[in-house]
Amino acid sequence: MTEQIEELQNLNDAELYEHHRILVDKGQAMLRLDKYLQMRLEGISRTKIQAAAKAGCIMVNDKVQKSNYKVKPCDVISVLLPEPPHDFEVLPEDVPFKIVYEDDDVLVIDKAPGMVVHPGYGNFNGTLLNGLLYYFQGKQGKDGSPIVPYLVHRIDKDTSGLLLVAKNEESQAVLAKQFFEHTIERKYNALVWGGFDEIQGTVIGNLERSPQDRRIMHVTDDPDRGKYAVTHWHVLERFSYVTLVECVLETGRTHQIRAHMQHLGHPLFNDAAYGGDKILKGTTFSKYKQFVDNCFSLLPRQALHALILGFEHPTTGQHLHFESPIPADMAAALEKWRSYSAGSQS
Repeated sequence: MTEQIEELQNLNDAELYEHHRILVDKGQAMLRLDKYLQMRLEGISRTKIQAAAKAGCIMVNDKVQKSNYKVKPCDVISVLLPEPPHDFEVLPEDVPFKIVYEDDDVLVIDKAPGMVVHPGYGNFNGTLLNGLLYYFQGKQGKDGSPIVPYLVHRIDKDTSGLLLVAKNEESQAVLAKQFFEHTIERKYNALVWGGFDEIQGTVIGNLERSPQDRRIMHVTDDPDRGKYAVTHWHVLERFSYVTLVECVLETGRTHQIRAHMQHLGHPLFNDAAYGGDKILKGTTFSKYKQFVDNCFSLLPRQALHALILGFEHPTTGQHLHFESPIPADMAAALEKWRSYSAGSQS
């Protein structure tokens, strides 16, 4: 049960999308694409299918088609549908959250550390989605229908920073396609153990669940296993035994930065799941141990912050760019390391 809980709580961006590949029967009469898919895809509304088609998320024989395309025998249909993965009712709850930007189509949130994005087994209440449902109660969208929040990606519970939410199915479909095609701009700041010889680099490594502990991910040496993942990193600031790096995601896999940094030998500072909650670099003096413990107390989570989010607006096509300041807990730990590093070099 524990493994099932973790897998449901740690779904990555790609797993928010449902993929279908349908081979049309040889005896199928010609029929509108949206009507055909409504018959074939159980529990999917025609409105959702039409929104996906409008966003270019439905292809027939490797070509994007509209809802009114007439399905023919032996057509191969590929469908990308954003689908919130829950099989239980999510209830409105007064959960506070910080809004950075809002219009008729999207909502950008600066998520606090410790907040779960989506309910899962073990976290049915107090999540961001519960708070969003409460926030939208009684509000109407631009078409007059009740506003419902649609997730297009997520960040880990103990990671802080920017998160994008769609306010209607059409926007969700367009944004889902941008995430799926990796055209979303996402930059993170991470404090990691150890120093780097280079100023920048790239990690390319398929990620899969660790056979020893399915709650975490690891890089597999088998190219046919796991999911393709790419992280670009750049050194921002060097301290005595830790380094502040910027990480740019090319893909959005579960725990991608955390697992890739560990693979490089640089676990995130105070990342308990990946071994970063121990003293991995530095002296054996008791004063140093006390200093690190104080930093852990200031920052009781992995040192990871979703700093920058950029995307094309689903309706206007305008490029929107947002930046979130480093939160207080991470800023306090960074300042302590700055002071320590300056003192040790003087």
